Amino acid sequence: MAARGYGQYCGVATAVELIGERWALLIVRDLLVGPRRYTDLKAGLPRIPTNILSTRLKDLQAGGVVRRVPIARCGLVYELTPYGRELEPIVVALGRWGFTRMGDPREGDVVTPDSLTIALRTAFQVGVAASMPDTAYELHVGDIVLRADVRRGELAVAQLAPALPPVGGRPPEGDPDVVLAAGPAIRSVISGELSPADAVEQGLAHVLQGDPALFERFARVFHIDPGPAEIAA
Repeated sequence: MAARGYGQYCGVATAVELIGERWALLIVRDLLVGPRRYTDLKAGLPRIPTNILSTRLKDLQAGGVVRRVPIARCGLVYELTPYGRELEPIVVALGRWGFTRMGDPREGDVVTPDSLTIALRTAFQVGVAASMPDTAYELHVGDIVLRADVRRGELAVAQLAPALPPVGGRPPEGDPDVVLAAGPAIRSVISGELSPADAVEQGLAHVLQGDPALFERFARVFHIDPGPAEIAA
């Protein structure tokens, strides 16, 4: 890593040396969701060459960001160290900053369970959630199914499909209060560009189960305001 150093005695330069290489921050993003096997990371980053994934993992381990540990019934998995987990608010803030410039998906763009989980964490409005009744949302986006439980102003997201190996955490208990299905339009709902009612009316989202009013609650609990440039435009 020293060979790729910037020659700058600066915290920003050191941070970029640790996580600034291509793909490194997306590996951190996925590990913020939970421990992952090598094959899980490769599946979540389908365009990353295997040699690059191996190199990035070695670099992140050398930098004290990631470690490799054994987990029963899963074998060896990668997880963030306590130092690596300190990146969570930074990754969430970076996701929020980039969200307003995402636009429509480009050809070949994919949504993964981990990227969608981090998107929900990014959009989660703690203050709004704390003022509302506890709600369990089940969100279907293509083949991905996530369960987002909002309890006492706190968010817990579990991946229901595709199924993951048991790498920690407990499956959600009880039935969801509402089941939603959407495609890329979920971004427009979260940004407020499209109301839940309009998304349903246009066939861009569907309430599969539960009170449709809970879709409105979802849009308030998971919301990212557009940036100043968006507002001015």
